[in-house]
Amino acid sequence: MDALAAGLKKATIATAQRHLFLCMGPDCCVPAEAEALWEHVKQRVRETSVQAMRTKAECFRICTGGPWIVVYPEGVWYGEMTKERFERVLAEHLIGGRPVEEWVV
Repeated sequence: MDALAAGLKKATIATAQRHLFLCMGPDCCVPAEAEALWEHVKQRVRETSVQAMRTKAECFRICTGGPWIVVYPEGVWYGEMTKERFERVLAEHLIGGRPVEEWVV
């Protein structure tokens, strides 16, 4: 398998139904906390077999209220993301198909 095909497979481009972007700060949140959240998101997406790509972003230019996660193709934004909040987003939005309305920005 060539490098491009391997990269496309690793990124799950062929099967992804959603794309999660996580803002890693540094101004909206503590980068170390965002990194811990990133690791949790990666693990939980793998464990649940949710068909979603994941991408880290250094800054969404909001600069407050983070870490932020945006879910595409819906374009749903969630602020103040924690591991606990992500579990609810995972269950209700990514698996259940319904955004967690009280957290949508």
